[in-house]
Amino acid sequence: MTSKKILRILLLSTALALALCVPALAANSDVSSVIQDTWTAAAGQIKTVVNTVVFPALALILTVAFFGKVALAYFDCAPVAAM
Repeated sequence: MTSKKILRILLLSTALALALCVPALAANSDVSSVIQDTWTAAAGQIKTVVNTVVFPALALILTVAFFGKVALAYFDCAPVAAM
């Protein structure tokens, strides 16, 4: 690689790093309050997803497991006719 190409890549990566670091430096350095505010804002969405997706999926899995267990218990106790 030529030195111009290496210099161009280095300058581009430096400019990208500076562009992405500016919002982090602009914060008030109070990270805990930012995390608490984010959690407060996202708590309702998390509860909605858990109530509409996770619990019904868990109920379905447990229902299938229960009926599978009942079926296996029935077949274990069913009388077998002698040949």
